Amino acid sequence: MFSFRTTPLEDQLDRALLDGNVGCFCTQSCWDAGRERYMTDIFRERGNLREVFSPGNSELTPSVSHIEADKEQLGRLNAVVVEIQDTGARYSVFTGDVFRLMRSLAEMEEAPALYIVDHVNPAGRVVEGTMPSSPCADSVPRIAHRHGLTLGELANLYYSEIGARFPLHIISASATEAGRKIMPWTIAPAPDIPGLFTCEMYSGGALWSETSITPGIGTSRPYEYFGAPFLRHDQAGIPPAPPKVMMRPCSFTPAYGRYSGEVCHGYQIILEPGAEYHSLMHTLQLIRYFKDRYSAFGLEKGFQDRLADDVLLSYIEGSTGWDEAREHIKVEEQKWIRKAKKFVLYDEQPYRLR
Repeated sequence: MFSFRTTPLEDQLDRALLDGNVGCFCTQSCWDAGRERYMTDIFRERGNLREVFSPGNSELTPSVSHIEADKEQLGRLNAVVVEIQDTGARYSVFTGDVFRLMRSLAEMEEAPALYIVDHVNPAGRVVEGTMPSSPCADSVPRIAHRHGLTLGELANLYYSEIGARFPLHIISASATEAGRKIMPWTIAPAPDIPGLFTCEMYSGGALWSETSITPGIGTSRPYEYFGAPFLRHDQAGIPPAPPKVMMRPCSFTPAYGRYSGEVCHGYQIILEPGAEYHSLMHTLQLIRYFKDRYSAFGLEKGFQDRLADDVLLSYIEGSTGWDEAREHIKVEEQKWIRKAKKFVLYDEQPYRLR
């Protein structure tokens, strides 16, 4: 059973929410700006809050920890309410945790109902990249690198893909004042997604995490900055950039993570006003650029799983040209948009950059 609801969570009259045992699967993004309280407070005040599933670390701590919920805990509940902020890319950690939760519920004989309090996608409706064509984690559905959907729409899609039978209810992102009062990036969705531009950089920039170049993790501007101790500004010149995108040479010292305490030389990606930035395409070009020029550059074990596309991997390895790789991305984006439209819950549709 699936439903899409346009009234706030606290106005829902389902017995499971009013009188049942409720578990809340959430992050700091479950703060209600209209009532200035957290989603968990609704059920705490009703006296039926039984479990809170949340990241092990406090917000903005250096490492990202998963949200865990085992079947024994879930089996004691009548409803699980999810409220996190997706970041628009398929490798968002907490969104992957929601998919794992859904898979667990699908495997239970008597699963609680799942309610998802939806939020606007901070990366917008823009689509980038391809659906996985090579093996990747079980919790990663066949969605594009930058998918252009909300969490509720992703859950709608995943629910269909895994053939789930538990009740799924999506609370519209426009049902409360929160979506109108604060922008979706105001509360940092995750420790490595701190601000306004991060989500536009994340769909491509996250690939750096599986290379010997850091995407600025441990700085205040991850994914806008990237670099490594072995890069030299006078050796390779200014890297390639699309129109209305500048590459500013810079140096930075990460406070934690890869190269913690070491001076890294690299670049800041600066978007001019009105720039339509395809982060995945640009990052692929940059990876190829540095791979061809630095012997110290390398791809790590998890890179292929994160990219999950043999054609794009062959471009990075030098056996496929850029025109072929770009055409492949275009075709795959069109395929993804056709698939995604079946699960869209709002008027605005996903689209690709021209």
